[in-house]
Amino acid sequence: MVGLYLQPNFEYMKWLNFIIKYRPWLGILFLSSAVIVNIQAGFWPSFILYLIGVVLLAGHFLFGPMRLIQEYIESGDLEGAKKIIASIKFPGLLIKPVRSVYYTIKGNLDMADQNFDSAEQNLKKSQNLMGGGGLLSGQLKQAEGANKLQLGMLAMQKGTMKEAESYIRQAIRVGLPDSENNAAAYLQLCSIMMNKREFRAAKQYFAKAKSYKPTTPQIVDQIKQVEKYIARMPG
Repeated sequence: MVGLYLQPNFEYMKWLNFIIKYRPWLGILFLSSAVIVNIQAGFWPSFILYLIGVVLLAGHFLFGPMRLIQEYIESGDLEGAKKIIASIKFPGLLIKPVRSVYYTIKGNLDMADQNFDSAEQNLKKSQNLMGGGGLLSGQLKQAEGANKLQLGMLAMQKGTMKEAESYIRQAIRVGLPDSENNAAAYLQLCSIMMNKREFRAAKQYFAKAKSYKPTTPQIVDQIKQVEKYIARMPG
């Protein structure tokens, strides 16, 4: 029964991805067909073709191919994700929530390339686009928290600890999407407190990070490394 249920859904997703990938060309094809039908049979017989063409082209410019990026990121194909991002020629036309995601992904890809200045610029652009209400307000709040956490980590790499602490505290206050992000945030605060020699606070933040029981190998490894120093700390 599970297989029978999942198969149509999988086929639907394949078709959806196909339409998104080739949406501008399909839009042009429908509009071209509409013009031909309009010339030969008049406007009303061609109306539905015009409508479909306009909807496809509007969807391309307003929503972009952002959905296609998820598959590349999940498979670790960053080059594929970069190609999708590069295919967006007019990001200013994307609707506000999608444009925010666009700059977030650009920032993440820049971080993967260790292009930290560009990453910071793109993440800040994404931050500026977040806010407001609507159906996506809850999701945007979590994205805002994750963005602030990334900006905090960037600030730590630059050695600006005061700025890093500010961003990470804001991230926790706004809200983070899952246990992994929360654990990472408190681990970073723990490191900052260790750097400031505020050992009692460092231990508290470390305990908080562990309480989220993260499973991401990188975070688990960081906890093991920090634990060696925490046990020897005064306070």
